[in-house]
Amino acid sequence: MASGSSRSGLILFAVYLLLYGGFVAINAFAPNSMELTLISGLNVAIVYGFALIVGAVVLSALYGLLCGDLSRSSEDQEPQA
Repeated sequence: MASGSSRSGLILFAVYLLLYGGFVAINAFAPNSMELTLISGLNVAIVYGFALIVGAVVLSALYGLLCGDLSRSSEDQEPQA
């Protein structure tokens, strides 16, 4: 794995970790706030949970875009003896 894709992966992982850590912190320290209604009768827990799922898909697509060219270019190179 190229060092550029490793760095990108770790940065995107840190972003998701912060988002997920926020979800866990709200549940741990202010669980009643998760019951607040936000949109169309959906509470904070549901909205935040779906946002985490969508965020994971977006971050993985972003990783694919950032690192896809790196992996393809390394496949095109011939192995050196």
